[in-house]
Amino acid sequence: MLLWLICVGIRISFLVGYYFCSWCQCAYFSTVDKQETMEETILVGDDLMRGPPSPVVPKEIASHVLEGVELCDGILKNLFLCLQINDIEPFCQDEIVLYQQCVAKRDKEIRERLQDSEYKLGVSMPLEEAKERVTQLQSELTLLERRMILASGLQGMEGFRQRWSLHGQLGDTRKRLEALNNGLAKREGPSSPAPVEGATPAVKKRWFF
Repeated sequence: MLLWLICVGIRISFLVGYYFCSWCQCAYFSTVDKQETMEETILVGDDLMRGPPSPVVPKEIASHVLEGVELCDGILKNLFLCLQINDIEPFCQDEIVLYQQCVAKRDKEIRERLQDSEYKLGVSMPLEEAKERVTQLQSELTLLERRMILASGLQGMEGFRQRWSLHGQLGDTRKRLEALNNGLAKREGPSSPAPVEGATPAVKKRWFF
């Protein structure tokens, strides 16, 4: 009986040790797998197209919109230099990340300035010029929508890139048009009083930002 109890105890100890070692081994390999998964996340050039494309800035308001904005050209040069030296993206991960962060901040600031500029134009431009600008943006919006329909039939990477670019332009143009209309609505109010006879005619106000 004593011998039987000793054998049972040894067997139980062996099973406990076996399962404990198996659990430790599983935990170890699970941690290793997670580390390998994190290390295998390598950014490439196509990752720069994950977010919306950079906004298109009209030339007539470019000087106001882009004033003081970090354009990320220095970081982009460093990225190109790194790719030129190393030839492949895995050796330029820091440069890609820095450029992604800079572009995201730049594009957000430019979009806010674009909408602010359109709003101020709607408030300060002569009424007829403001209405002409509304018509111009509506025409641009219609053209972009037609191009998007045509691009929907394109296959492969080229089709994706066109749709990605057009989708961003459509969103930006809609927001610019909305901001311009908000500016026009802001200026609407009671009619100006009739000019007093003999009074000096008012000087025509120039629109500004």
